[in-house]
Amino acid sequence: MDEWKQNAKFLIVDDQEFNISLLHRILTRAGYTNLVTTTNPLQLEVLYREHRPDIVLLDLHMPEMDGFTAIRCLRNWNEGEYLPILVLTADVTPEAKKRALHEGANDFIAKPFDRTEVVLRIQNFLATRFYHLKLQERNQDLEQRVRERTRELELAQAEILDVLGRTAEYRDDETGQHTKRVGDLSARIALGLGLTPEEAALIGRAAPLHDIGKIGIPDDILLKPGRFTSEEFARMKEHADIGSSILQGSVFPVLQAAGTIALTHHEKWNGSGYPNGLSGEDIPLYGRIVAIADFYDALTHERPYKRAWTREEAISEIIAQSGQHFDPRVVEVFLDIIGSEAPFNIARRD
Repeated sequence: MDEWKQNAKFLIVDDQEFNISLLHRILTRAGYTNLVTTTNPLQLEVLYREHRPDIVLLDLHMPEMDGFTAIRCLRNWNEGEYLPILVLTADVTPEAKKRALHEGANDFIAKPFDRTEVVLRIQNFLATRFYHLKLQERNQDLEQRVRERTRELELAQAEILDVLGRTAEYRDDETGQHTKRVGDLSARIALGLGLTPEEAALIGRAAPLHDIGKIGIPDDILLKPGRFTSEEFARMKEHADIGSSILQGSVFPVLQAAGTIALTHHEKWNGSGYPNGLSGEDIPLYGRIVAIADFYDALTHERPYKRAWTREEAISEIIAQSGQHFDPRVVEVFLDIIGSEAPFNIARRD
């Protein structure tokens, strides 16, 4: 209680100086020292905002602004925080009490004041006020800890996804940067297509796992220079199903998206892709986006089995494949992002 007496802030509003002086003496003798008083209710807002009281003692019948109006104003100003308001009044009629309680008063102190009653009522309300503040402070601390922990988990998740993507890609891309570049480009394409920033970020995190199924493909096929035999190509195509199987069943949206991408990023707009021969908009949008990001990056970077194409060569090939391999709308957005200066356009691809 000593801490409350030292810290508790009072605001007393009564148009009678005698009542102010009497309350001041009662509260001072009880150990309360942080008292702000006024006989002018029109000063209420200024004093409230400057002082931020822990309790308000308020006369009910005052000129220019009565206690009912003052209570209503205080409830609007404190924005839902628990602030005890004790009404000082000689009007103990049921109508006055009902109206004051309706406006937001917590209790009444009858005039003339009884010292013991005043001190006990105030002590009880201040205890509630300070317990409320402690609980609010604790809740804010817990919320901050939850935010920090959530952020740590998000960072850990992002790192795990990055490691998983690079694990598969490292076998034929020792820099491990292909997966990151595909993720970045996929997110930019998603934004260009009008997806929300949250969806774009999700695709950006999921796309690096597009070839996770490669871990199930033997090195003699994965790293083979030159063209595959039909049997080797059939085995290579299994990486889409393998990746989907690895990622299926997750409750996390990013892994669900990664599973969709792993399964569908080799499908083609005209239905000639794999593993399920989907066509057009039957191919999930995430798969259509990553298909072009993966294709472009794979073409423009050297691998053990191929030279790197020039940027212009890769763009030319993508334009030629619009409506065949790739969704034309995704191609348009891709070209806007790349900022191609090549003398091609989709309309003239024939």
